[in-house]
Amino acid sequence: MQLLAPDPSASLRIYAVWLPVLAGDERASRNGTYMPDARVIHYWDGDRAVGQWFSTQIDGNASVAWDTYYLYGPQAVWSTVPSPLADSGRTIYSERETLEMQVRALLGQ
Repeated sequence: MQLLAPDPSASLRIYAVWLPVLAGDERASRNGTYMPDARVIHYWDGDRAVGQWFSTQIDGNASVAWDTYYLYGPQAVWSTVPSPLADSGRTIYSERETLEMQVRALLGQ
């Protein structure tokens, strides 16, 4: 992910949750090669439970969240739901400039 490349020492944690949504979405194809950075932890959500939870709890709708980012700052706490939410967007690619700007702001850059 190009967002991570400029500052490999930045204190970030990225949880990439992969869901089977489109044809060809398979666990074997989501092996970490898309974001090969030690700060990225990859999960496979074959039942789309995480996608449904975030869509319901954070987005407020009954669909499945996918190709979406949820950005939380260092003050975020996860009790019932993680908060405060700093930013979110969809699709990740179309919102990449906003995501980069928000991450840089959180990092104080």
